Amino acid sequence: MPLHHLMIGTWTPPGAIFAVQFDDESLTLKLVKRTPIPENEPISWMAFDHTKKNLYGSAMKKWSSFAVKSPTEIVHEASHPIGGDPQANSAETNTRAIFLLPAKQPPFAVYANPFYKYAGYGNVFSVTGSGALDKNIQNYPYQPNTGIHGMVFDPTETYLYSADLTANKLWVHHKVASGWGEVELVGSVDAPAAGDHPRWVAMHPTGNYLYALMEAGNRICEYVIDPATHLPVYTHHSFPLIPPGIPDRDAATGKGLYRSDVCALTMSGKYLFASSRANSFDLTGYVAAFRLRDCGSIEAQLCLNPTPTSGGHSNAVAPCDWSDEWVALTDDQEGWVEMYRWKDEFLHRVARVQIPEPGFGMNAIWYD
Repeated sequence: MPLHHLMIGTWTPPGAIFAVQFDDESLTLKLVKRTPIPENEPISWMAFDHTKKNLYGSAMKKWSSFAVKSPTEIVHEASHPIGGDPQANSAETNTRAIFLLPAKQPPFAVYANPFYKYAGYGNVFSVTGSGALDKNIQNYPYQPNTGIHGMVFDPTETYLYSADLTANKLWVHHKVASGWGEVELVGSVDAPAAGDHPRWVAMHPTGNYLYALMEAGNRICEYVIDPATHLPVYTHHSFPLIPPGIPDRDAATGKGLYRSDVCALTMSGKYLFASSRANSFDLTGYVAAFRLRDCGSIEAQLCLNPTPTSGGHSNAVAPCDWSDEWVALTDDQEGWVEMYRWKDEFLHRVARVQIPEPGFGMNAIWYD
C-alpha cells in the first residue's frame, strides 16, 4: 500500500488531533482530517497502544485516551488528572503532563510523566479490556526536583529507564510481581556532566545499549547496561547534536542557543536518529543519524543536517515502524510536517505540508 497515515497533536489549545496522509509513490503529504478533542487538552506528546486501536495523550493537566477506528474516526474516551503531588493539578501551578509510554506487553499499563514543578512522581495507569485509560494504579516517587521528559523499556519490558532533565540523572525501575504493571526503584546514575540535562532515552533491541539524549549538553551519550545491576554505565562515547564550534551561548544573556529534543531507532535497529532545536527563530535545529553495530554500540555518526526551522518546541524525528526508509519531522515554529527518505545512508526530504494551527506540530506517530 502506498498510502500511510500519521497523527499529530498541538502544544497549545484548542485541542485537536490531525491525521495526515503520505503517499510513498507520488511523494505527497496532505491533511485528511482535523478531529476536535477537549479544547483545553491539547496533546503535546501522543503514542499508540500495541494494537494502534488506542491513542494516549499528554494533555496539559490531563492524561487522555482515544479509540482509533480509522484516521478519520477518533473518539475521546477518558481523561485523568495528573497523579502524585496534589499541587500538580492546580491551575496556579505550571505542572504539565509531558510524556507517556504505553507498554507493548501484558498487562499493557501506561506510564506517564508530568514536568516542570511538582513533577516528582511517575503515574501508572491500567487500561480497560478495549485499551482505554482506566485507573491510576500507582504514583511512584522520583525526587522533589525531578522532571522526567522521556522513558524507555528494555526489550523484555522488565526494566524502565527514565531521563530526568531537571535532576540531571537517569533512573531505573523494575516491574514488581503484582501483575498489574507497578514498578519499584532499582537505582539511578548521574549524567556525565553537570550541565547535560538528560531529556530522552532509546534502547537497542538487544537490550545491551542505552542512548541518552542530553538537552543542554546537545549530545548523545552511549551507555552499556550492566547485566547484573541493570543500571546504565557510561561508555565515555558521546556524539554532537549541534555542529562543533558554532556559537552555542547568547553573547548578551549567556543562555544556551540550542536544546536537543528526541532520539529514536529505525525499525531494523541498525540506525539511530536524533534531533536538536534552536532557541531563536533566526537559527535552525539539526537532525543527526548514527550507524549502530549489531551489539548496539554506536559505530559512526553519519550526518548532522540543518532542519528548515528552529523546530520551536518540537523538531521531533519519527522513523516509521515497518522499514528504515521513511522518517517524519514536525515543527511548531511554522507548523510543518515533513517526510524524509533514508537511503544508502543519505537523508533527503521528499514531501512536506504546512498546517497553520496554534501550536501545531508536536510528535508524529505512524498509524499504517
